[in-house]
Amino acid sequence: MKKIGVVLSGSGVYDGSEIQEAVITLLAIARSGAEAVCFAPDKPQADVINHLTNNKSNEHRNVLVEAARITRGAITPLEQADANELDALIVPGGFGAAKNLCDFASKGSECQIDGDLRRLARDCHAQGKPLGFICIAPVMLPKILDVPVRLTIGTDIDTAEIVEEMGAEHVPCPVDDIVVDEEQKVVTTPAYMLATRIDEAALGIEKLVARVVDMTA
Repeated sequence: MKKIGVVLSGSGVYDGSEIQEAVITLLAIARSGAEAVCFAPDKPQADVINHLTNNKSNEHRNVLVEAARITRGAITPLEQADANELDALIVPGGFGAAKNLCDFASKGSECQIDGDLRRLARDCHAQGKPLGFICIAPVMLPKILDVPVRLTIGTDIDTAEIVEEMGAEHVPCPVDDIVVDEEQKVVTTPAYMLATRIDEAALGIEKLVARVVDMTA
C-alpha cells in the first residue's frame, strides 16, 4: 500500500491546519487505496486564535498536540519523518502553514521554513517522490526547493507577486482545478484561498490527491 505523508500545522484555519482541507485530504487518500501517514512539528504554535471571535487568545498550545485532534491521535513528530518510508508528501493549508510551518505570515518573501519540513520535502523531491501543497502552503515551495517551480495559490495578485519574487512561476487557477509541475512532480491547488464552501474546496483537493497518488512510482 502506498504511504502518503501528510504534514499538519495545528487544528483550526486561523492558527493551524484548515480542518476541512485536512479531512478532505485524508479522506481522498483513503479512498485512493493509499495510507495517510501524518506528522506535525512538536513545538509551540505561533499564536492561538479564538475561532468564534477571531480574536487572539492568551493561551499557549502545541502544534503536534492540536494536530492530533484531526488525526484521532494517529500522528508522529515531524522530526521523526523519513522520506524513505513515504511515497509522496502532501501539506494542507490554513494559517498554521504560514505561521507554524514557516513564518510567511509575518516575514513574506523573507520567510524561513521549519527545518524538519524542509528536510523531509527536499528528501522526497530528491528521491523523485511527488509533492502536493494546498491553499497557502505552496508559498513555501520556493524556499524548500532549489529549482524553479510552477505553482498556484489561486488568483490573489498580492500573494502571487510575492511568490514570484521568491523565484517561483505562479499560475492563476480556479478553485476546482490543480496546477501540475510535471518536471518537479509538484501539484498545487487553491482550496480555501478561493473556496467559499467545503464542496468547492473538495473539488481541487480531490484532484490533487488523485494526481499525487498517480505520480508515485
